[in-house]
Amino acid sequence: MRPLSLCAMTDSPLRALVADDEEPALAELVYLLRQDERIGEIQTASNGPEALKILQAADLDVVFCDIKMPGLDGIDLARVLSKFAKPPRIVFVTAYDEHAVDAFDLNATDYVMKPVRAERLTEAVRRVVSAGTPTAQPPPIDTGDETIPVELAGVTRFVQRSTVRYVEAQGDYARLHTGQNSHLVRIPLSTLEERWRDAGFTRIHRSTLVALAHVDEMRVDGGRCAVRVGNDWLPVSRRHTRELRDLLVRSTSLRG
Repeated sequence: MRPLSLCAMTDSPLRALVADDEEPALAELVYLLRQDERIGEIQTASNGPEALKILQAADLDVVFCDIKMPGLDGIDLARVLSKFAKPPRIVFVTAYDEHAVDAFDLNATDYVMKPVRAERLTEAVRRVVSAGTPTAQPPPIDTGDETIPVELAGVTRFVQRSTVRYVEAQGDYARLHTGQNSHLVRIPLSTLEERWRDAGFTRIHRSTLVALAHVDEMRVDGGRCAVRVGNDWLPVSRRHTRELRDLLVRSTSLRG
């Protein structure tokens, strides 16, 4: 009898991202992973900022990444991913062994040395499967802040969710408004609505998400509702007006 494969014991193949700035190494790793039936969709990135953009747009199960990459190295990338509400597993694939301690301090699932042997990569995938995929687990209770990486003119910066006052939809992107600036990120508004609901964000319009803690005033005039967030007045659709009023009353009583 043929033994049951690990893939058969999982709900679906793993969705993976491979990040490496060296094209031959990237192509070889993708080739080897495609031979493993436990791996499904594979996306690729040639640097850290590009990897972040992909991970912001889609929930993936595992990231196979080099450590020394331009813009944002693999260790820094892992630190950012650890702040995600549903972080993927991390497998470092590198020619350098001096970063192993840092890697496992960041709860990396495995640390594979180059040149990569097929059997060693198979073992890394096995460890990912055995560890379980975080995206398949129930959403964690939101007990802290979240860090959102944003890129501007080739520089990656980090925005704390607690500083975001409201979010506007712009196609498949979302614009985060803080006290002084705004940042465009490649995340649909619907994704942020689900991800940040427990952190006090609520939909007030089909294109707007607002942080209840930053609402300074609510006004109803001629049947039209709007809220003031800092110096900005944001329209509230009729279907969201009653729910928003109830949420604001509840949040005010809790703060009091």
